[in-house]
Order: sequence, then structure tokens, then C-alpha cells
Amino acid sequence: IVDGPISGEVKATTTDAETMVKEGEAIYALDPKHMVVKIPMTAEGLKAIKALSAKGIPTNCTLIFSANQALLAARAGATYVSPFLGRLDDISQRGIELIETIHDMFLNYPDIETRIIAASVRNPIHVTDCALAGADIATVPYKVIEQMLHHPLTDSGIEKFKADYCKVFGE
Repeated sequence: IVDGPISGEVKATTTDAETMVKEGEAIYALDPKHMVVKIPMTAEGLKAIKALSAKGIPTNCTLIFSANQALLAARAGATYVSPFLGRLDDISQRGIELIETIHDMFLNYPDIETRIIAASVRNPIHVTDCALAGADIATVPYKVIEQMLHHPLTDSGIEKFKADYCKVFGE
């Protein structure tokens, strides 16, 4: 149904690399053209990312809250890293700064091909900030997409265009 990549997460209760790899292989087998195995940022998760990447299976390292975690995941072979900017904002840290730092850090290493997925996006400003900060992708809730569609001047402008049309041509 989906044309692009789909992240399928290993079980939240799985904590060892060996089982993460087995689950990851099963997730990937569902649709090798689209599936990306989502692995948590842990020492065992990094081992699983390294093993899956060696098999050509794309991975998404999730629950990234520091640039060092992103670097470790990238060096383990993660296809994507998912820093959670909204959750950082929730604890009074600027989440967008993490996206900027990861982006700038990755530029220092031409061999790193890991892409940045801005996660925990909470509002339209996050989307703009993530794009400016260098995020490759953002996971955006539907309600935020709806908010992005609207602007008071666009909405009032459409009503004005309709009214002007009706004055000249009628309904």
C-alpha cells in the first residue's frame, strides 16, 4: 500500500541482540522492498543494527536523545537515526538543536550515509525547524499536517476570491 520505507519495530520486550536480529529478519521478510527494522538505542540494539546491516537489511535506530547516540548508531551501520525532538522539548531542552548537531556532525564524515528522521514532531514549527536543521525526514502526525495546510490569510483569501467571483458571475 505504501510506496516508501516502513519502519517495523522489534518487540519492546526484546532486549538481546540475537533475538532482535531474528525479529528484524522476520520484519524485513514481510516486504524487503519497503521494510526498515526499527531498533532501540541500546548496546544490544547497536549489535543488532551491525548484524542486520551486514546482511543488507535497513535499520532505524530509535530513541536517540544525544548526538553521541546518533554517531554510535551511524557507525554501527544504521540506515536512519530517529532523534526525538518533542520529548526533549518536554523536559526543557531544545530538541531542534539535537537535529542541527547530528546533521552538522554527519557532514564531517563523508562515509556516513545515515539519514536523520526527526521524530516526536509536535507542531508545524517543528516541521519547518527540522527542514532548516537538515533533517532528511520527519514523522509528522496527521493533525500537524492539517495545521500546515491552513493559514488565516489563505482561508480568508479563498473566501474573498469566492465572494469576488460571485459578484461578477453569480453562483
